[in-house]
Amino acid sequence: MARVRSTEQSGVSGETTRGKRRETRSAEHGAIRGVRRNHQRQKTRNTTEMSKYKRKDTIMSEENMLTLEKFEEASEKVKEAILPTDLVYSEYLSSQTGNKVYLKPENMQFTGAYKVRGAYYKMSTLSEEERQKGIITASAGNHAQGVAYAAKRYGAKAVIVMPTTTPLIKVNRTKSYGAEVVLYGNVYDEACAKAYELAEEHGYTFIHPFDDLTVATGQGSIAMEIVKELPLVDYILVPIGGGGLATGVSTLAKLLNPKIKVIGVEPQGANCMQASLKAGKVTTLPTVNTIADGTAVKTPGSKIFPYIQKNLDDIITVPDEDLVVAFLDMVENHKMIVENSGLLTVAALKYLDVKNKKVVSILSGGNMDVITMSSVVQQGLIFRDRIFTVSVLLPDKPGELSRVAGVIADVNGNVIKLEHNQFVSTNRSAAVELRITLEAFGTTHKNEIIEALNKNGYQPKVVRTMM
Repeated sequence: MARVRSTEQSGVSGETTRGKRRETRSAEHGAIRGVRRNHQRQKTRNTTEMSKYKRKDTIMSEENMLTLEKFEEASEKVKEAILPTDLVYSEYLSSQTGNKVYLKPENMQFTGAYKVRGAYYKMSTLSEEERQKGIITASAGNHAQGVAYAAKRYGAKAVIVMPTTTPLIKVNRTKSYGAEVVLYGNVYDEACAKAYELAEEHGYTFIHPFDDLTVATGQGSIAMEIVKELPLVDYILVPIGGGGLATGVSTLAKLLNPKIKVIGVEPQGANCMQASLKAGKVTTLPTVNTIADGTAVKTPGSKIFPYIQKNLDDIITVPDEDLVVAFLDMVENHKMIVENSGLLTVAALKYLDVKNKKVVSILSGGNMDVITMSSVVQQGLIFRDRIFTVSVLLPDKPGELSRVAGVIADVNGNVIKLEHNQFVSTNRSAAVELRITLEAFGTTHKNEIIEALNKNGYQPKVVRTMM
């Protein structure tokens, strides 16, 4: 059963080199055959263990379970719709953590996220009648694009209900695949309720973004690729929103090699799976608050929850601040655009209390609009002390501003913004406030600038930076 813990703060960066697939197709199939014997021995036991988990009045049957055969089928099927995402070895992250860290760049998928895997496999299992009724789903963006793309490939109508807060890039890309987009609600859960309503009204076939065992099977193809490319992987870090990806990856990883540890990662402001595991049942959060919009889910999936309980080894939660810093690090050092939800596994690396292990972080998506990106970059610069603001008091007389600027210039500080407030004192000749926003090389340089101002009698106070 999964353990649950919470963490704070992260900062990661690194240089990357492409991992190379070196196993032949016959070798890959041989690896799968090698675990079939264990799978067959476990099959009866798994059926017994899983049958105790209930959803309302329905007991899980063997037919509903995620099986090795289904994972193999899904892994072959999704190849029709995905791009190869070879593992990327991170030299820097490895040196920082004491482990061998690899990135699984699903942000480089055709639709910008892993979600196309589950959507396409699910679409392939539907009858022609189900497809012709029209497909509907709810999504914060990535599943929406996956379903829209899969529906287009199969010639089916797609209706996607998305929260009104969905980034514009995800809305527009979903429309570009020919889907009808309905914007409703502030969070995924509200959009999902609307999608069910429309499905009932129009007879559409509903595809759930995470609480669907077939969709989860398609997502599990990621684990198949990881194990084939890195057979001796020790840890796999997987982001969690509703839990579909974590279900597929953890279940297949355990089937292939029970020794593999699968760690789920959630934002602290939307930790519905952590809360559910603590309670021992599916639990709904009263609110969610995170910049990781793709994982901003109040209630995890009921169908997939027993598999999470059984196969997930741990959960780490990270604050939004970690994601901001991780984004900047990925841009600067890995030359990758990864959305906030996709960065969860990068931000969590520093909290793994292990050394000398092979660790894979799944980068689940890279769909981020330019405005959001700009805001995150600015905040990242502030968190890393590349930009900061100080407040100083000085007499309101000619030459004082020049003198302050000279002190800053002597230590190579770069002034990017000045705010002059003459009304902080009733006697402005005695004191006016000057707020200086500066660019620095980092924390050490920032401290040097502050020390120089102190030595020259300005007594600077660091204040919140407003860009």
